[in-house]
Amino acid sequence: MTQFTDDFIREIPKTDLHVHLDGSLRLSTLISLARERHIALPSFTEEGLRELVFTPSYKNLDEYLRGFAWTGKVLQDAEALEQAAGELAQDNAAEGVRYLEVRFAPQLHMHEDFTFEQVIRAVDRGLRRARDRINASLTEREPPFEYGIILCAMRFFNAQFSRYYRGFSAVHPYSTPREIIQMAGQELAKAAVKLRRESDIQLVAFDLAGSEQGYPASAHEEAYRYVTKNFMRKTVHAGEAYGPESIFQAITDLHADRIGHGLHLFDADMISHIPAQGKEAYVENLVNYIAENRITIEVCLTSNLQTAPYISGIRAHSFRNMLEKKLSLSLCTDNRLVSRTTICNEYRLALDNFAISPAKLKDLVTYGFKRSFYYHSYTEKRAYVRKVLNYYESLEKKHGLC
Repeated sequence: MTQFTDDFIREIPKTDLHVHLDGSLRLSTLISLARERHIALPSFTEEGLRELVFTPSYKNLDEYLRGFAWTGKVLQDAEALEQAAGELAQDNAAEGVRYLEVRFAPQLHMHEDFTFEQVIRAVDRGLRRARDRINASLTEREPPFEYGIILCAMRFFNAQFSRYYRGFSAVHPYSTPREIIQMAGQELAKAAVKLRRESDIQLVAFDLAGSEQGYPASAHEEAYRYVTKNFMRKTVHAGEAYGPESIFQAITDLHADRIGHGLHLFDADMISHIPAQGKEAYVENLVNYIAENRITIEVCLTSNLQTAPYISGIRAHSFRNMLEKKLSLSLCTDNRLVSRTTICNEYRLALDNFAISPAKLKDLVTYGFKRSFYYHSYTEKRAYVRKVLNYYESLEKKHGLC
């Protein structure tokens, strides 16, 4: 395991397929944006915010999510979103990331003076400008930096989540909370498809985020059916705070191409309704289905340990079982600021704690590129992946790994 140096980890081309824009601001940017917009923070020093908000550990998922209230407040205009997106791309490129998929919930940023299209264009503009600057500094033999944008619908929200949600709830006074959530997801799906069709914005996929327990994926079947019929790819947060049934719903009800987290995939004791074949057989069948259909799991090690502190340690993470079952996996950060991590940290954590050979590491890297929701054509994607592999293999030789 020690054969992989920090230099090798940093240099190899990598992906981050699961990273939230509003959870990954630079701390200095959060502070400067808050000052410029006269927004009060618990502290205006990086040390103070690390002590009070973005701590090394959290009691549970709810405490983990509190930091998003502060980042969300400063990301309510085009300038702030463009800056945050551009800096996120630059920070990833500095760590050797060559393909980045940034996700966020636009309905948390929209309001009467800031439309859906303006929100998405601001993020795309920041990523696009950063991409062009990054690629201008690369050599011809290196794979270029590319990006995609994933839009998140919410499993749950209320009027306090954002100005948009407050207005949306107000104009549907006779609808139930579940119906309002469903309608908001459908509106997002329609907006995403329209903008993707009518622009060159690099929208690549649709996601479902938020609390799983009590808010099943089945409530969003219509939104997912719509994006599927319009050829958008799909990922779903599932198995992060709930059991295998949530992952099953994501696959069977929403036809997910990838699964975000999948932490509790193997936890049969978390199944609430005993299936006819029994809990253990249910899990085995689900795992085999995921493996055979190459449904990639976006693994976020640090984040999972923070939101599920009952896990005894990194070596008890289900990543071990995922590796043993030869699932398609990709290492991701989830939230660089909230989890205080980087993609290189996630690779270091995995390599130091699990049996990962050079061949397996190459597979992990390759899965990220092959199972990405690459914006351009399939032919271009194949050529891109080939260039990535050629470059990776040259670095293996450079570092004496082959």
